[in-house]
Amino acid sequence: MRAYELQQVGSADAWVQVERPKPTPGPGQALVRVRAVSLNYRDLYIALGRYPGERPASLIPVSDGAGEVVAVGDGVSRVTPGDRVAATFFQTWTDGAPSPEKTQNALGGSVNGMLAEYVVVDAEGLVLLPDHLSFEEGATLPCAAVTAWNALVSEGRLQPGQTVLAQGTGGVSIFALQLAKALGARVLITSSQDAKLAHARTLGADGTINYKKHPDWEEQVLALTGGQGVDHVLEVAGEETFPRSVRATKPGGHISLIGMLSGGFAKPDPALVEPKKLDVQRTYVGSRAMFEDLNRLLTQHRLKPVIDRSFPFDEAREALRYMESGAHFGKIVVAV
Repeated sequence: MRAYELQQVGSADAWVQVERPKPTPGPGQALVRVRAVSLNYRDLYIALGRYPGERPASLIPVSDGAGEVVAVGDGVSRVTPGDRVAATFFQTWTDGAPSPEKTQNALGGSVNGMLAEYVVVDAEGLVLLPDHLSFEEGATLPCAAVTAWNALVSEGRLQPGQTVLAQGTGGVSIFALQLAKALGARVLITSSQDAKLAHARTLGADGTINYKKHPDWEEQVLALTGGQGVDHVLEVAGEETFPRSVRATKPGGHISLIGMLSGGFAKPDPALVEPKKLDVQRTYVGSRAMFEDLNRLLTQHRLKPVIDRSFPFDEAREALRYMESGAHFGKIVVAV
């Protein structure tokens, strides 16, 4: 079968297409014919050698993928051949609070990922795709959509009428926009490009801010909220923007620390956080139970992920370079 391996890190060229034997499922496992994968910034940082943690030799990259079950090992009853499925980011985090044991098997990092024609995964680490979604759409869900759900709903307890600030127009932020609107919230979103902000407005964004034109974008947030600030911030940029996120959040509000696009993970300063009694949590994807809750909402509202571009399998490295360019709006997909 065709697959990609992570070889010499440092650029998108770290992904090398190879031929590998088709794997066989063991007890408790399922063999999945992958039909599509989607990319996340984590995949890029791993290829660039900028993501923490150790990786096995000849790692198959990419955490997010969807396909169909073609065979199962002994003792598997959760899925059957023919099921349309997506794999969970953490294969062993089924429900409850995270723990080191539950989050040790992250696809495309500590264990092989999804960028191959066939993969073997834990049957307990699969969820059924909503019927209204294609494989490409389903492949966008495991990391970005589950992260947005966890940040807003599982941790954030988002209520109708509250206001959310989503930073940027990548996968997590666009899912946050779609989910928050479906749940009756008001959404503000930032970008460096007016065209992307216009696109966000077509998805229901209530307010948009160009942070290149307004470097003090937190003042724009306050202006759009009558000086109150927002209830929730999805902080995807990292340590450089965290102080501005604090100023943009109302007292008692919630900040989800998700990304590190500005150079490093945000480190909450108690001197900033405590006076406003903010709830600041680091959000790292979520459990299988959260994924299933998310899928119920997607089905109820017939929501569809926003896919910017789809690349053929042979152009996976080009897809990674496109992500590195930052030109995308929503998700980047590779068909398998």
